[in-house]
Amino acid sequence: MTDPFLEQNELTLPAPLFAEVIIPLAIPKNYTWQIPPHVRDNAKVGCRVEVVLGKNKKYGGIIRRLHNRKPQAFEPKDILNVLDKEPIVFEQQLKLWEWIAQYYMCSEGEVMAAALPSYFKLSSETILIYNEEYGDDFSTLNNEEYLVAEALHIKKELRLNEVQLLLDSSHVYPVIKRLIEHKVCFVWEALKDSYSAKKETYVILNSKYADEEVLADLMNNWGRAPKQLELLLSYLHLIKTEGEVTKSALLKKSGASDAQLKGLVEKNILWLEKRAVDRISYLPLHINVDFSLTPAQQEALESINLSFKEKPVCLLHGITSSGKTQVYIKLMEQYIHQGKQVLYLLPEIALTSQIIRRLQKHFGGYIGIYHSKFSQNERIEIWNKVKTGELKIVLGARSALFLPFTHLGLIVVDEEHDTSFKQYDPAPRYNARDSAIFYASLFNAKVLLGSATPSFESYFNALQGKYGLVVLNERYGGVRLPAIEIIDTKQIVRKGKSKIMLSPQLKEAIEQELQKDRQVILFQNRRGYSPYQICAVCGWVPQCKHCDVSLTYHKLSNKLICHYCGTNYPNVTICAACGSHDFIQRNFGTEKIEEFLEESFPEAKIARMDIDSVRGKHAHDNLIQLFEQKRIDILVGTQMVVKGLDFEHVSLVGILDADSILSFADFRVNERAFQLMEQVSGRAGRKDERGKVMIQVTNTKHPVLHFVQQHDYISFFKYEAEARERFFYPPFSRTICITFRHKLKERVVDAARLFTDALHKEYGKYMVGPAEPPVSRIRNQYLMEILFKIPKDTGFINKCKAAIKEQVVVLHQIQKFRSMVMVADVDAL
Repeated sequence: MTDPFLEQNELTLPAPLFAEVIIPLAIPKNYTWQIPPHVRDNAKVGCRVEVVLGKNKKYGGIIRRLHNRKPQAFEPKDILNVLDKEPIVFEQQLKLWEWIAQYYMCSEGEVMAAALPSYFKLSSETILIYNEEYGDDFSTLNNEEYLVAEALHIKKELRLNEVQLLLDSSHVYPVIKRLIEHKVCFVWEALKDSYSAKKETYVILNSKYADEEVLADLMNNWGRAPKQLELLLSYLHLIKTEGEVTKSALLKKSGASDAQLKGLVEKNILWLEKRAVDRISYLPLHINVDFSLTPAQQEALESINLSFKEKPVCLLHGITSSGKTQVYIKLMEQYIHQGKQVLYLLPEIALTSQIIRRLQKHFGGYIGIYHSKFSQNERIEIWNKVKTGELKIVLGARSALFLPFTHLGLIVVDEEHDTSFKQYDPAPRYNARDSAIFYASLFNAKVLLGSATPSFESYFNALQGKYGLVVLNERYGGVRLPAIEIIDTKQIVRKGKSKIMLSPQLKEAIEQELQKDRQVILFQNRRGYSPYQICAVCGWVPQCKHCDVSLTYHKLSNKLICHYCGTNYPNVTICAACGSHDFIQRNFGTEKIEEFLEESFPEAKIARMDIDSVRGKHAHDNLIQLFEQKRIDILVGTQMVVKGLDFEHVSLVGILDADSILSFADFRVNERAFQLMEQVSGRAGRKDERGKVMIQVTNTKHPVLHFVQQHDYISFFKYEAEARERFFYPPFSRTICITFRHKLKERVVDAARLFTDALHKEYGKYMVGPAEPPVSRIRNQYLMEILFKIPKDTGFINKCKAAIKEQVVVLHQIQKFRSMVMVADVDAL
């Protein structure tokens, strides 16, 4: 006979609970663990959990789904622990991760690794951490050590399995041991959450002295220790003016020592209290949008709001200096008053410094910045402030897209055409602009794309009616677009075969502007001193040992540097081929221009803006402020100087070598060249008077130059779209670029051909290649590429992606291709 008590107990036992968990690894699908009873109540979607994968490797993962379906193929292990009381990410973020993984052909683990600040990603797997103090001179290392050191220098950390893949060997411990002995890196294995709140010591007056009579009595009957009395008086002054007093501020104000403060604490007059404080200081909370829009801007704002009623995405095509930022500010104000959050995306960290000062004036402490230059602790604090809704506006580069918004109402994507919105390496190779559109849809939020030179994809979508389109074609203040002068450098007498750096016309124009106390920007899209040097006797060019590229000479460090792998070499003075000492430096970079300008204009204050000169968190902002304050007369730089910056005293812009941006082997070369030159020209004459742009070029008949001279984006789009449609390039198709990488050239060629043959029957007419890219070897890895140009049919695209993934798996099952790296880049730029 069945015991009714046992039967009743069996009926009330809860069903087993399982969790699909995302861990920060590139595994094809999420793994499932069982949730034991002791952590069951704390397990929520979006919380971090501690799990074991394999024999004993611990990971910190994120719960993606909870369910009651036990896996059939394996026995799930128990989750060890739940690390959070509340979710650190919400359902919308998890859906974004899933979409990015599916669309950009990567794993959710790779998306998680990119999305979360490092302190949220926990792992006990052996990880090598790069030692920043070692520097970047790897000349004393052997080839295997060099490969790992270079990868560490770029990625900052490597897992053991990545080192094995890099060296194509499972016996990597001797190499790692030698690198640790050389102090190139160190090992991190402990599973730990290393975020800690920043603590500040505050000074508080004993509550009994809040009574003024008691305080007066104390001071009137003060005995010895006059320095302690001075310290107390300083405290009373600070508490009146500041409201709160920190220990550091008090000691600085009073000039007192720690011992004197300790004396007051021991006498129980002052108390010390440690409090958690923000690492980033915020302004007071206020909204003060104290300007009026021009009629043209007001019309654009009304048109955007009208467009949002019908379509969730709107493209604002506003010419340079039309005041798009002011339109954004008014729009953001609307959404803040509705209790919504706003994400303002910019393509580069460099742009945030100037924009943030403008936005803080209007939105005070409601706005925060988020980008990779912040420390991990600072990023955690901003993450939490967004999660709680304390920050209403976030200004950031592409990584800000992953923040855990709760009431997102608007995303502004400024300079939406910029290629910096696309991540290249490592995975996920996502485009933040396109991902933002999907992310906004999860909140029923709106997206405003803004640019003077929209990407072809966005403009095409607007013309097709997929996006709204609003045009702002009047410059703020009625200033005319700059006049553009083309200078034919073929007509200028030159020494030897060297390129003209400054034509007589441009030099004279610079002198005139300096006499009028105006500022000048000169643009050259090459950093360093000389892009390459050549032996005058035999024509030998110094090359990188690890890449198929020439080395760039940097005069400041007196080194030859590879701009692909970052390796530094001593400057070459003797030709390796013929022994000659006679070298000619070809072309010119920003360093050489800066030196030439200092010789040509000795009275002028000259500065350079490129990746070499603005390292560090605040270097770029400091340089921009110096230029705004007119403490710099001539600014020479790479693309950094042209992207959305607003300088009111610049009246002349010079493009020193337009040929270099018109001659890339890429179907987008004309689009990129037009965007770059139009954006550069937009820095001239933004206030008061019409500016001037001078373009030095040898190929004066290039069709793009005509459209740039006329500032005619629409005609340029029509001209270029005809060629794109004829050859079935975006925006008329979607592209997927497959790159094969291996240290053996013949193996890369074999893999690419085998891959092509397998897919040729069904997708042959959509495939271009396999072919070597212009730089066919980088970091000792040979490269081959296949480009897919696929019709814009979602079903067909997904079928093609599945076929590509399947073929990658098939190739990896062949012994000689197991270490082959195959990378799929969707919507490749």
